[in-house]
Amino acid sequence: MVIFQGRAPRGRLGHGRIARLPLVAEGGGPITILHPTRSSGAVRPVARRAVLLLFLSAAALAAGCAGASRKQAAPPGDVAAVPIAFPSGVRIADDSRRAFELRAPRVLERVRTAAGNGPVHVLALSGGGAGAAFGAGALVGWTGRGTRPDFEIVTGVSSGALIAPFAFLGPAWDEQLTDIFSGERTKKLLQPHWLTVLFHTSVYRGKPLHDLVDRYVTDELLRAVAAEAAKGRQLLVATTDLDKEQTVIWNLGVIAAQGGEGARRLFRDVIIASSSIPGVYPPVIIRVARQGAEFDEMHVDGGTTSALFIAPEVANMLPFDAETLHGAEVYIIVNGQFGASTRTTPVRLVPIVQRSLSTLLQSTSRAAVEVAAGLTQRSGMQLRVTQIPNEYPYSGPLDVEPVRMRALYDYGVRCALQGQLWATPVELLDRLEISRRTPPDAVAECPAPGNHR
Repeated sequence: MVIFQGRAPRGRLGHGRIARLPLVAEGGGPITILHPTRSSGAVRPVARRAVLLLFLSAAALAAGCAGASRKQAAPPGDVAAVPIAFPSGVRIADDSRRAFELRAPRVLERVRTAAGNGPVHVLALSGGGAGAAFGAGALVGWTGRGTRPDFEIVTGVSSGALIAPFAFLGPAWDEQLTDIFSGERTKKLLQPHWLTVLFHTSVYRGKPLHDLVDRYVTDELLRAVAAEAAKGRQLLVATTDLDKEQTVIWNLGVIAAQGGEGARRLFRDVIIASSSIPGVYPPVIIRVARQGAEFDEMHVDGGTTSALFIAPEVANMLPFDAETLHGAEVYIIVNGQFGASTRTTPVRLVPIVQRSLSTLLQSTSRAAVEVAAGLTQRSGMQLRVTQIPNEYPYSGPLDVEPVRMRALYDYGVRCALQGQLWATPVELLDRLEISRRTPPDAVAECPAPGNHR
């Protein structure tokens, strides 16, 4: 593969010659960069444009050549494909619904047993990138207030999937939540490829996210999750299978119960996949098997297909009916805003991507909460929601600067400690309308000012 790049340096290469510098593309193919040189040391504008066009064309071709190889996706079939060496109950997808329904009565009974004589408590954590600092702070502050319940069902999507295991395990794991989301651990998450972006599947490198999740998904964490899952509690995380364009819900308790390094890696990879915004981070390939044949699945951010989820919203996939959850107390943490203030977007790639992500998250989160409100009301459940108020100076899901992450985390802690965290969906949506008429320099109050839950 040959790429033209600018002028050759003077010196040993001489004038009017071609400098051949061998490189290796990420996919393994050689690249030779040709430096056209002239005795005048300059290249005419027309030549420059030609060189640029050749470079871009060759780079696009190289990007195709450098793509990582993978096995084909599993074709449709009566038997569901599952990760190698794991039971079918490890996840729920359209093609595994029938098998899962056979286990529904037993799972329902265990959830009720885990709740004892009280109501079932459900926590749903949305995506939001850097906004997850708010959700982490809210949980830690809720612990400090002394009113945080144990949840029989915890669900997570995108960055909410990274919070979910610690929310599931309870206050004893608040220190890890603080360590991850208070700023310092996330400051290196966005490392762009820049000049080599066309050779990759994402704008940012995947290794920092991989290393962050790998650090906290330990054998100790898996043992703790497995112990709680054995009581009947459910820890569920959503990814999106790009090959099938569908939501896949993973039962992390089943994965943890498997034990061993293979379980730890799958647990980690599912969380990474759920957090991998397409185009921002690379997808995660998960090897699966069906009837002796192996296939590869490409998984990305669960928020691609589902902003958040609670049991009734996935009744066609999960074994929870309205009767089982009647009287349940459902809490939703939206790690983002329902709206945003108007500001001029710079004509540059990263600001445009960030603004687009914010817009998508706002609209899908609002819609998901509205659907949840209708479902919980019909099913006799209590629903409480919190989110980053529109007045808060939130810079979007890709703003992982430590100072702003810490400020958002502290804000969540403070509002929870003051009992000003939870509101009904109607209260939050009404407040959104009011905030749109609020001056841009107004001080951000807590999500539910005066609401002491």
